[in-house]
Amino acid sequence: MAWFLGIGIAGVALLALSLIFDGVLEGVLDGALGGGLDGWLSLPVVAGFLAMTGFGGVIAQEAFGLGPVAATCVGAVLGGGTGWLTYRFGRALMRDRTAVAPTGEDLIGTSGSVVTAIPADGFGEVLLRLAGQPVKFAARSAVPVARGTEVWVEATPSATSVLVRPVTR
Repeated sequence: MAWFLGIGIAGVALLALSLIFDGVLEGVLDGALGGGLDGWLSLPVVAGFLAMTGFGGVIAQEAFGLGPVAATCVGAVLGGGTGWLTYRFGRALMRDRTAVAPTGEDLIGTSGSVVTAIPADGFGEVLLRLAGQPVKFAARSAVPVARGTEVWVEATPSATSVLVRPVTR
């Protein structure tokens, strides 16, 4: 029973270390055996396997009176199931892409206002709304645009600048 408790406690300790040192050792075994075990050798999966193997062995010995070999088999089956569930849960969390991050492409076609006048041959500033938040961008225009003028975004040449034209009504 002491061996099983030791294995279970080691699994819990490994899980705690994987939470504290998040990602430090995650890539150590990536690509092992031709990449066939990628994800399966992550610290949470190994920790879950060890913890459930140890504690499952203790439960099998104490509750059902099984010998060490049978308790090891029961613990290994329970540990394998826990490792599999941990792997599947981790994959589900990593693939959860419910909200797409806004990009500069989302600005094309939106309107904003000039906060710093835009000369014909230089940059000014415009205030636009990106994902509902007001954001200032450097702006260029083919024609000079005065402060306070409403503008329309035509292009996003970089992540921090836009090409605009004045709105005519």
